[in-house]
Amino acid sequence: MNRVRRVGGLAVAALLAVGVIACTNDESALDTKPITVDVAAQPQIAAQLPAGVRDGGVLVVGTNPPYQPNEFKNRDGEIIGFDVDLVRALSKVLGLRVRLVESEFAKIIPAVQAGTFHVGMSAFTDTLEREKQVDFISYFSAGVQWAQRSGDAIDPDNACGKRVGVKSTTVQDTQEVPAKSAACDAAGKEPIRKIKFNSQDETVNALLLGQVDAMSADSPVTAYAIKKTDGQLEPVGPVYDAAPYGMPVAKGSGLAQPLRDAMQYLIDNGQYATIAQHWGVSAGMIRTSVINGAKE
Repeated sequence: MNRVRRVGGLAVAALLAVGVIACTNDESALDTKPITVDVAAQPQIAAQLPAGVRDGGVLVVGTNPPYQPNEFKNRDGEIIGFDVDLVRALSKVLGLRVRLVESEFAKIIPAVQAGTFHVGMSAFTDTLEREKQVDFISYFSAGVQWAQRSGDAIDPDNACGKRVGVKSTTVQDTQEVPAKSAACDAAGKEPIRKIKFNSQDETVNALLLGQVDAMSADSPVTAYAIKKTDGQLEPVGPVYDAAPYGMPVAKGSGLAQPLRDAMQYLIDNGQYATIAQHWGVSAGMIRTSVINGAKE
């Protein structure tokens, strides 16, 4: 498969007293703050860094918010999220400081190739095509995950006639739900009623209010929605088309191995799990980080 990062993001506000859900992009309303984990520098891993990076003391990271919960801005304009907390922990292992630089998503890999950024950290799906340009260090497994209101009985593989919410232009809108709907039509059943929304916030809110029967989104996006809606939503069905998220680095830069070893250190010593659980994305955790782990 050849998935790319999907455009999306969500933030769901706290329940109001009257039982209505209000959506917001104000992180202060979500009570999900960055988490800082205790990590000691590991000199044997840091020794593998290129001399210029090690001596400079700063890891320059390109990222593209908003994409909750991986990278997005709080109301003070600070970039926060799962990816951000993870790369800060990685930098501690390597004895470096982090400088986050906001960039257009499509420009991050070219900037990594040019040496403007040392690494990209922006929910990149590691694909064989992208591996021709850069090397990737895997840190997560993401796919498509459906959600329903808790207690409902939706089958993503037999959702014929159901109303399914998607964010416009995502792979769920352009590929996944249309393919499932076409299968319904081919079987002589009512097609899926795909309902598109301009934002992930609106998609989640529509599900909570019963305007759709289910929603389909990237697995970390769905997991974050479930975490923030206090038990009102639940995952349904498997994670489809799972593939690794990876951090791109320039080929021949000498950064791939130390970043991979730093990532594995966080996995083995529990900080990775702490960060993932904090952001509600533990279902996508990996056990082993690899360099260039794209699937066919």
